[in-house]
Amino acid sequence: MKENNKNKRENKKGNAKKTTKTKQNPNIKRKKKKWKKVILIILLILIIAGGVLAYRVHQNGGGLTGILATAVGHNEETLKELDEFRCLILGISTDEEGALLTDTIMVASYNPNTQKATLLSIPRDTYTGKNPSKATAYQKINSIYSRNKDPNEVLDAVNDITNLGLQYYAIVKTEGFIKLVDAIGGVTFNVPIDMDYDDTSQDLHIHLKAGEQVLDGDKAEQLVRFRHNNDGTSYPEEYGDNDLGRMRTQREFIMTVIKQTARVENIFKIGEILDVAEENVITNIDFNAIKDYIPYAVEFNTENLLTATLPGVSTNKNDAGTWVYIHDKEETATLIQELFYDRDKEETSAESDTTSEENSASSTISTKNKSEIKVEVINGTGTSSNLQEAVDALKEAGYNVTRTGSTNTTTKTVIMNKKNIGDAVLEGIEQVLNTGTIQDSSSSSSKVDVTVILGRDYN
Repeated sequence: MKENNKNKRENKKGNAKKTTKTKQNPNIKRKKKKWKKVILIILLILIIAGGVLAYRVHQNGGGLTGILATAVGHNEETLKELDEFRCLILGISTDEEGALLTDTIMVASYNPNTQKATLLSIPRDTYTGKNPSKATAYQKINSIYSRNKDPNEVLDAVNDITNLGLQYYAIVKTEGFIKLVDAIGGVTFNVPIDMDYDDTSQDLHIHLKAGEQVLDGDKAEQLVRFRHNNDGTSYPEEYGDNDLGRMRTQREFIMTVIKQTARVENIFKIGEILDVAEENVITNIDFNAIKDYIPYAVEFNTENLLTATLPGVSTNKNDAGTWVYIHDKEETATLIQELFYDRDKEETSAESDTTSEENSASSTISTKNKSEIKVEVINGTGTSSNLQEAVDALKEAGYNVTRTGSTNTTTKTVIMNKKNIGDAVLEGIEQVLNTGTIQDSSSSSSKVDVTVILGRDYN
């Protein structure tokens, strides 16, 4: 009986609980419906906001560019209003005596509308005086900054040469360059040749093997500062000897750094990269003047980067016997026009015109006789008498030698085809000189048809 009564009491309690629970259900349901409405409203707001954001991102180009452009407040008109950005870049190192040397001098440009960029190398021996016959090392462009530490003086000198009207400069210290390469985890690069050089005055020691490899900051510095080996040998002529080779390597390495810095994993290192820049870059660039370019630059394709070197010739034909680089004013004006102005024309029209001009030039020049072809002879033999000997031999054979000059000592003679000259004419020059490697180096800005660089193999 007691057990039965106990069971009845427990059943009553259970029923009471069920009854109570059942009575609470309407309130709970109403609360749930209320929260569902709130959640639905929040989701609706987020969807609308997300839709507006997505639309703005789409209007700003989509992808990472669209996201960044939207984040900094851009609209579809912002990009149209951006002009080409140009800047002078100086890479400086410190020698044993504390002098700041500008090992790298470049003009860089970027057009966010066409997604095209340019790097123009200025040889560090470029003469900035008025009378080349009186040239001294003091008048080389790389000595300007070391005198007064005033980048505006270098800016003025480059503007005198290029007429680009540059306003901005960025001076990158060697230490910053090394830290940047290390910050992005090193750079995979194909070192063009074995490099073996030591300069105790600058505490500079370069020891790299040719081939593709990952370069850390220290090795990257060795790469971009190399000109020649301890035994005097340098890059092969077809690559670009001494300073020309170094400038080419610098440009190609910069292109590789840009590619690898833009990798997704390095986006998370932006803080470290900016810290390196703040500590090691001297610049007059206002962040407000450049921040609008950043959203479009992140997706830049380095295949749209055009590189070149200031046209001219190295010579020591002056009272002091100092090697300087004399830029060619006419060729420089032509090159500047091509690099910084003509690239914005309609590509299809430009390609059509170029093809037509090249075909016309090839057809015309191939029919010229030897006396109509303009030949330039550059002496790289190390012996001044060889230049006149070669010029006399070419003239005697009927060639029209219109320009001469000198450059640093090179190993082999190179015959460079500048204007699609026929093979028979080039082979004729090779026979006259009894040496020479023929190369195709077509250049629409060249004032000569053939350039001959005499090497030590010329007798």
